[in-house]
Amino acid sequence: MMDTPTEHNPAPGSAKPAKKEDSFPVFVLKLAVIVILFRSFVFAPFYIPSESMLPRLLNGDYLLLAKWPYGYSRKSLPMGVPLLPESRVLASTPERGDVVVFKAPPLGEQDWIKRVIGLPGDTVQMKGGQLWLNGKPVPKEQLAPFDVPVSPNTHCLSTAFEAKDAAGQDVCRYPRFKETLPGGRSYEVLDLYNKPSDDTPPFVVPEGHLFLMGDNRDNSEDSRFPAEVGGGIGFVPIDNVIGRATVMMWSTDGAAEWLKPWTWFTAARWDRIGGTF
Repeated sequence: MMDTPTEHNPAPGSAKPAKKEDSFPVFVLKLAVIVILFRSFVFAPFYIPSESMLPRLLNGDYLLLAKWPYGYSRKSLPMGVPLLPESRVLASTPERGDVVVFKAPPLGEQDWIKRVIGLPGDTVQMKGGQLWLNGKPVPKEQLAPFDVPVSPNTHCLSTAFEAKDAAGQDVCRYPRFKETLPGGRSYEVLDLYNKPSDDTPPFVVPEGHLFLMGDNRDNSEDSRFPAEVGGGIGFVPIDNVIGRATVMMWSTDGAAEWLKPWTWFTAARWDRIGGTF
């Protein structure tokens, strides 16, 4: 008696062909596409190269930037690949107090990071080192000084700020304050000394633009200064915003050496990793 075809005994010629596996180059190509899409539309890394955002961000911090909160434009894509329009799609306006990465005017090529202070229609002014928003002073509370250890990534702005901490380590000790925006959003700033930028005319933020400032108020080229090469950024178009800072993924004091792997760990600022914004 002949066997009838069953699930365990298929009829001749009915077996499914084996699935063809991708070649290594195809696998690499697929992986590259996934990475590019993820970096373009979900998260992207960003390195802090300066001290303009002290005390929140240190030179040598690496953070993750969320790409979706404000929508997408051509500037959202790596190297400005022209796959999206110049104007933003799925657009949303940042909130006051957000820390954002953007393409800085006037050239719109370099990625900068600042805090959103003024929204379209707001009037922003500095008086005697105090921030004023829409004709009212933003509450400013003095805190304990901010100490940042001296390292290859960090040097004191002047000898006036050189100090020692309780353990005898060299630090830069800066005057620190807390500002509280309308709505209750608070953050810390540094106010080091009197400068011309502590007293400004009122700035009325145009439609479709933002007024951005560094938290290190006396060491930041920002919207208080005209947009010019080697200078400030003026009002920043919202379409220039790439994304919002979300979480700290790594931080180093700059002492690591490639040929000394153990320094990769000793140079890490472990206590900063995982901090959110």
